[in-house]
Amino acid sequence: MSDQDGYDEGQKPKSTFSTLMADGDWLYLKGEYKKAIDSFTKALTLKPGDKYGFVGRAKCFLKMGQSVNALKDAEASLREDNTFFEGLYQKAEALYYMGEFEFALVFYHRAQKLRPQIQEFRLGIQKAQEAIENAIGSPSSVKLEIKGDLSFLQKDEEMVQAITSIQHLTMEDRGRTKKIPKSETTTKQLLGEFYNDKKYLENLLKDEDLVKGMTKSGERLQDVIQSCLTDLDNCTEFWNQEKPICSHERRHKLTQQKRSKLCPKAPSELAQFLLKSLDDIDAELTSGNAEGSLMKAKEVMKIVQGWSEKDVPNKKAVLGNLHSCIGNALIDLGDMEKAIDHHQKDLELAKQCKLPEAMSRALDNIGRVYARLGQFTQAIEFWEKKIPLVRGSLEKTWLFHEIGRCYLELDRHKEARDYGVRSVAAADEIADEKWQINANVLVAQSEMKLGNFESSVASFERALAHARRQEDDSAMNAIQKALDEAKQHLPQ
Repeated sequence: MSDQDGYDEGQKPKSTFSTLMADGDWLYLKGEYKKAIDSFTKALTLKPGDKYGFVGRAKCFLKMGQSVNALKDAEASLREDNTFFEGLYQKAEALYYMGEFEFALVFYHRAQKLRPQIQEFRLGIQKAQEAIENAIGSPSSVKLEIKGDLSFLQKDEEMVQAITSIQHLTMEDRGRTKKIPKSETTTKQLLGEFYNDKKYLENLLKDEDLVKGMTKSGERLQDVIQSCLTDLDNCTEFWNQEKPICSHERRHKLTQQKRSKLCPKAPSELAQFLLKSLDDIDAELTSGNAEGSLMKAKEVMKIVQGWSEKDVPNKKAVLGNLHSCIGNALIDLGDMEKAIDHHQKDLELAKQCKLPEAMSRALDNIGRVYARLGQFTQAIEFWEKKIPLVRGSLEKTWLFHEIGRCYLELDRHKEARDYGVRSVAAADEIADEKWQINANVLVAQSEMKLGNFESSVASFERALAHARRQEDDSAMNAIQKALDEAKQHLPQ
């Protein structure tokens, strides 16, 4: 719980589990992933095995491109409860970004089965299916088939998606003699986009539980997977003899497509420079070196300003990103006025380029600065402009809560209550108990100020129930104290 939620009574240590978790969530939303990881790690030392701590840290690892660490934490969150849908979703996300699209699809399906109302799960299924289709491809020399009896998987339908994707790799010409190329480099060049599928199948064989499975007709899954690997080896040899240049061209084309996504129409060296520079700027800030981050961002901005629109067609978007980086560094350095100026420039450039995500980023940052300055009316103004640009329920929960807090500070209790209710609805949608606590406390405090004591008691009781499920002792004590006070106003 944060201090502004009314849970800091003055005697509580600052490093309680709930405080560290709240700090981690806040830093994650700010994009300070390394600091957020530190908070979640400290929280896990106080409460080892906490599934929410592992999920929070997994999300940060994923944002930093550390998919393997994200997967480890996601799996750790599922040790005690393999139906924990947030853990399933993070595992699916980690597998997706590792290129393990079929496995990702399995866990997106499992998460959706548990919480079908959450849109992120449906979108995950969609993107995993598209990735599988794009990865498999359809060279003219290969005929893709679906064979085998999958009826034994009807009770676990999401597994059908993964096994079907494996069987889509089954190819003709089974009678060829297996000849393995001399090196992995040669194999990768010949298989092109199929190389990742080969590595995936090899890893799949290591899953002892999966390979022990049997079809209704008695065929072992291990044999199905091994057959697919044999087919890929046969195709590798075939392409080595018949179409070595064609495989190289496919690989080259795929590489060019990936580069174009990094910086459309810009020379690759400029794109690489920008990506590395932005990573360096962010790394300096997340490590606590705001001055180094600021200096680096200003240096890169001077360089980019010297480029032409022909060199970098998205120059304005890049400059906006750099203004955002400078503004965030200035916030950490305590220069709020200059920080607002740079975030305003980011907003102007985002509007010119018609970039909703960049506009949302800038509005968020401007609102944060005004809130820190205690200028709550201005914070509300910019945060309310951000609302139509928000997509995820987690961000909605946080945004509605912060706007409600600002209204509460301004003694506009009805507006505070209304935003609190919206925050509760968003938190309930994703079943995030930490934010369900925060949002219900906001509603309860607003109702108390409005004199609606019965409603206040009901909201405090809901918050208390969530805190008990979280086993958050400090939150439970603070909420119980507020609840007892609210009950004193009820008619006897």
